[in-house]
Amino acid sequence: MTPATFSLLANVVDVFARSIQPAVISVEAGRIVSIAPTNEAEPNATLPYVLPGFVDAHVHVESSLLVPTEFARLAVTHGTVATVSDPHEIGNVLGVAGVEFMLENASHSPFNFCFGAPSCVPATPFETAGAEITAADIAKLFENPKIGYLAEMMNWPGVLHRDSDVMAKIAIAQAAGRPIDGHAPGLRGPDAAHYASAGISTDHECFTAAEARDKLAVGMKILIREGSAARNFDALIELLPEHYANLMFCSDDKHPDTLVLGHINQLVQRAVALGADVFQVLRVACINPVKHYNLPVGLLEVGDAADFIVVKDLRNFDVLQTYLNGVLVAENGQSLLPAVPIAVVNNFHAQPVRAEDFLLPAPHGQQPVLRVIECFDGQLITARVDLPARVESGLVVPDVAADVLKLAVINRYQPHVAPAVAFIRGFGLRHGALASSVGHDSHNITAVGCDDASLARAVNLVIAAKGGLAAVGPDGQEILVPLPVAGLMSNQEGQLVAQDYAAVDALAKQLGSPLGAPFMTLSFMALLVIPSLKLSDKGLFDGQQFAFVDAVE
Repeated sequence: MTPATFSLLANVVDVFARSIQPAVISVEAGRIVSIAPTNEAEPNATLPYVLPGFVDAHVHVESSLLVPTEFARLAVTHGTVATVSDPHEIGNVLGVAGVEFMLENASHSPFNFCFGAPSCVPATPFETAGAEITAADIAKLFENPKIGYLAEMMNWPGVLHRDSDVMAKIAIAQAAGRPIDGHAPGLRGPDAAHYASAGISTDHECFTAAEARDKLAVGMKILIREGSAARNFDALIELLPEHYANLMFCSDDKHPDTLVLGHINQLVQRAVALGADVFQVLRVACINPVKHYNLPVGLLEVGDAADFIVVKDLRNFDVLQTYLNGVLVAENGQSLLPAVPIAVVNNFHAQPVRAEDFLLPAPHGQQPVLRVIECFDGQLITARVDLPARVESGLVVPDVAADVLKLAVINRYQPHVAPAVAFIRGFGLRHGALASSVGHDSHNITAVGCDDASLARAVNLVIAAKGGLAAVGPDGQEILVPLPVAGLMSNQEGQLVAQDYAAVDALAKQLGSPLGAPFMTLSFMALLVIPSLKLSDKGLFDGQQFAFVDAVE
């Protein structure tokens, strides 16, 4: 796409000077050559507003179920011009080759993707991943200027205990002059200070303002996250007036149906509607990520790349136009970026399962007790609940009326491995089952269901497609969204994937789930680094003790 030469009359929002003035922006060969104010001293009510583009300061593009070029085609319609993107999802499946796939696909878009070097692949030794990314791999990745930072250091216990491998990765990033992203849910006080002192510069996992303040106090920048599953905006937005210079907005994980509706623009609108200062909000949404990660993104100053957006007003932030390098890439909700061919890469070897594979014999003796995972809408953290087991014919079975369902994780990298089985409360299914090959972070197959036959049906749909999201119900109901790219992403256009995802999400809710994003929540039930109880392909894991525990005793 060839950079254009043009002029634009609008109310120009100067975030640095905290001013708004009608001006003519002149662009030549994709760069701003002048910003000439008119004679009007106040904003002109008949003109739109021009401001720097929005930046998602932490996102896993793979979680949109879209490859980077398709993610960009949707994001630009909402005024997003850049993302800070951690490719550790595909890294867990394919290693360095997966990161290289993301870089290659993204190279076909003018969108600004800043990819990180994944720091924790695999996330823990307590699960089976498809690959490993070593310290030597990270050093090699940093030879590529497109790799802009060390991605989230999820092994916070390793940081606190100054584990040699963890510290080697941090040292490599520091030597390369790259920022280091954090991931430390619930860390407070001296522990937060010790974590930050290792060189960790950000955290996107705070779920209370008090926790965020502890981390801000020791020099960390806090990302206010509002994604499809984890939503912390309401808990953290009170920090903005005092700490706006050290805050950023992010989505972390965004499914395609919600990406179609909005992105960072929604957080800007919500913050302003709550009475926040518009210049402070735009500092958080547009400026801070560019400065922190040294992004090659224009900030609406003379000499900058013409990366900016045109909005109708500074209340609703309806995006009229998005420009990248002086090229109009979105207008009135329509993306002008072309679709590009999508390669298919994968690592998927699981074989079909049977209903009998999910059976869980009851222990002999007294009434058995279940260690039940309790999940919560809008949160990645879980709780542990001990409940009396329901036993039929010597088997521990779901208690659908009490919302105690069976959860299973199946190794997708090796054939014929028995599923790990536990129980979960909070999904609310009354019938059927859900299954997904998106299972953070190792991306084995994760499934939840009311009975073993439904679990097997849903899992086998995913296996037959070598990746996907599946929902099955009574009377033969079934929907599959195929994800042939690493079992994480579609090779279809974003709008179509959003429609297909909306259909499988609707069936999950028809089956009884009250969760806002059932598949996104399911995908985090194997994320062992988030407390307190999760399930990997190797068994039930207590994130507080960092050890395996029995599902029933």
